[in-house]
Amino acid sequence: MSDWRVRAVRASKRPFSRSDNTAHGGEAQPAPEHSMDPRPDQPTEPVTLERSVVEAAVYRDGRRVEPPVSLADIYRQLPGKPGTMAWIGLFRPAEAQLLEAAERFDLHELAVEDAIVAHQRPKLERYGDTLFVVLRAARYLDDVEEVDFGEVHLFVGPDFVLTVRHSQAPDLSAVRSRLEADPELLALGPEAVLYAVLDAVVDGYAPVIAGLQHDIDEIETEVFGGDPQVSRRIYELSREVIELQRATRPLLEIMKSLEAGFGKYGTDDELQRYLRDVADHATYAAERVDGFRQMLQNILTVNATLVSQRQNEEMKQLAEAGHVQNDEIKKISSWAAILFAPTLIGTVYGMNFEAMPELKWAFGYPFAIGLMALVCTGLYLVFKRRNWL
Repeated sequence: MSDWRVRAVRASKRPFSRSDNTAHGGEAQPAPEHSMDPRPDQPTEPVTLERSVVEAAVYRDGRRVEPPVSLADIYRQLPGKPGTMAWIGLFRPAEAQLLEAAERFDLHELAVEDAIVAHQRPKLERYGDTLFVVLRAARYLDDVEEVDFGEVHLFVGPDFVLTVRHSQAPDLSAVRSRLEADPELLALGPEAVLYAVLDAVVDGYAPVIAGLQHDIDEIETEVFGGDPQVSRRIYELSREVIELQRATRPLLEIMKSLEAGFGKYGTDDELQRYLRDVADHATYAAERVDGFRQMLQNILTVNATLVSQRQNEEMKQLAEAGHVQNDEIKKISSWAAILFAPTLIGTVYGMNFEAMPELKWAFGYPFAIGLMALVCTGLYLVFKRRNWL
């Protein structure tokens, strides 16, 4: 890699890369601005296998040969040796390490930039005779009932494979052990490693799909059980399903791109069958995830309907309670008015003023009692006619 290519990669510090994604339909991000001014050379430590390199090996005819000491040692063992392949696995490498590997294997600066900043969508890009593949792995965490997503980048050249992981998943040590136990498959070259990694990532979706199916079944029970926290869980699960959909859906385009190059790049017939099998599993996973998203949308709609129904029932009950309360208030008010009339009459005639003409009247008492009875009866009939009593 030339000096200006190294400086261009180092200059990119943005959180998301402008990759020319040819394996999925996502919108292209704006191109990063790279400074072309000369920058002083930064002294870097030699890249050795002790720093971020999980495992590195050279294989000849499908079998591991003497262990290398450094990336430079691996690079020296490859040229001019048919049937020889290097497989280097990096885990969260430092920028200097990845740039050193890029210079050794002549990797394109845009692909290296994507591998440095990570956070890429699954895609497949070809730079000359090197494939750059980004995959999103997933694993289901039973203890917290959540999906944990990982990311792995693969540089697949004519005689090397460079894998760059930015998370614990996927576990590529199991993939390496599987291939080393099958020398005939490993002898097919770097494309066999690409197949094995693809197969491991796609197979890893199966327990995730099973876990999400279990969560959706629980949510359906909670929805009809009236759990008030179910809306939040539906939302959180929908986010996980959307993230898994973004991981699985682009895989279909990746597999189509690989299949389109079978004839052009002379892919082995047996390896073609393996890759088609991975494509079938990826299609199944993508369809299941699409179904989960539709199910969650339906569950969310049903939950909203049930919540509205419960709210309507509560409003109806409140209205009925208010109606009953109004009836009681009417009764209380009616009897209060009826009892107020004789109280008012008795109060007037109880003032004992000297000038009151009725005080000396012989029929004053019967008149007062009769007046009280007349007023009370009249009020009772009025309230009764209005259904207040």
